[in-house]
Amino acid sequence: MEKINDILSDNFIGKEASIRGWVYRIRSSGKITFIVLRDSSNIIQCIASSEKLDENSMKELSSLTVESSIEINGIIHREDRAVTGYELLILSYKIYERNENFPITKDLGEEFLLDNRHLWLRSREFTSILKIRSTVFRAFADFFYKNNYYQVQAPMFVSTATEGGSTLFEVNYFGEKVNLTQSSQFYLETLIYSLEKVFTVAPSFRAEKSRTRRHLSEYWHAEVEAAWYNNEDMMRDEENLIKYIIDEVIKNNENDLKIINRDINVLKNIKVPFERIRYKDLMEKAKKDFGLDLKYGDDLGADEEYNIMIHYNNPIFVTNYPESLKTFYHRPDPDNPGEILCHDLLAPEGYGEVVGGGERIYNLNELLDRLKNNNLNPDDYYWYVDLRRYGSIPHSGFGLGLDRVVTWICGLSNIKDSIPYPRTIRRVKP
Repeated sequence: MEKINDILSDNFIGKEASIRGWVYRIRSSGKITFIVLRDSSNIIQCIASSEKLDENSMKELSSLTVESSIEINGIIHREDRAVTGYELLILSYKIYERNENFPITKDLGEEFLLDNRHLWLRSREFTSILKIRSTVFRAFADFFYKNNYYQVQAPMFVSTATEGGSTLFEVNYFGEKVNLTQSSQFYLETLIYSLEKVFTVAPSFRAEKSRTRRHLSEYWHAEVEAAWYNNEDMMRDEENLIKYIIDEVIKNNENDLKIINRDINVLKNIKVPFERIRYKDLMEKAKKDFGLDLKYGDDLGADEEYNIMIHYNNPIFVTNYPESLKTFYHRPDPDNPGEILCHDLLAPEGYGEVVGGGERIYNLNELLDRLKNNNLNPDDYYWYVDLRRYGSIPHSGFGLGLDRVVTWICGLSNIKDSIPYPRTIRRVKP
């Protein structure tokens, strides 16, 4: 049994092939029925003709509906007018299921498509997005394996907050109140003392009441921690990672990018190294050059990042945020009081933040002071504090939102279209 993509070749012309899949489109014209069949690899036009099939077979095939499942055996011909340049002249077939009218049609509302996501996923465009997503996930892991990192795993049920208590999902864990993890960072930090360079890919959960085009309540979080790394070391790995992911998508998913109408040249023009710009300099530039009403100390949300990054065609690193804008574990810059040795990676074309990272505090007293200043109880973080008591070292890390990276690479207007089953403030089904 061949895949459709394998037989779309002049090498198969005049040869017999067998494929199976689902009816993508169908129409009849006199004594001929045209069936466009799809499988996971591609689509092909199949021709049912009364010259090759009996009357009952022709009636049965012409009565098929969209998404009916079928196996077809036939002869490959070159046909430039066909959707993918070839067609299959049907000799025999086997119908697995002829379904009723498929509920997904053109011009349906967003909520209907979200309610029926289990069926909408079959669309050709969504299939291409999922293929690109698969490449992004694989490329992320491959990059770090090639750079001598170890893949590790962390728990999903946690007793401490990483990014603040207001965005926690509370869970009843055998009578004890725990939370779904916001990040695996703290656990990855424990593992650098044995493995030195580690990464993980896992879901994270944040109860942010956000309704922006880039927020999910459950998202796929790729996180990295590395011993002996400073902020610049981490940024260098990140920019090389992003370039590697994009190159892999271009190499493996060029046709998928065309199907979703993504301009591949935009991706081909992404260059490393990425520009580094300090937060305070970006605030001045945003006000002076882009006309944005921003001042030092303002946080960069979805709208602000969009209005900045529509002016860029390449990602940029924003470094040295004010201490007030970052959580307690970020290391203060000893040379610039009030600033943090950190960075956010902002994607161009208005997409904004896809990575947040930087150096971690490794001095015990400094960490205890930051916990106190953030009204956190050190006893709740005893195991994290212990890391600064026993062999503490300089180290850095980052968290990357894989769904955001897919959204940017695919040129999507909303992050909900980058993931099979989005979870947002208003959606928890199907």
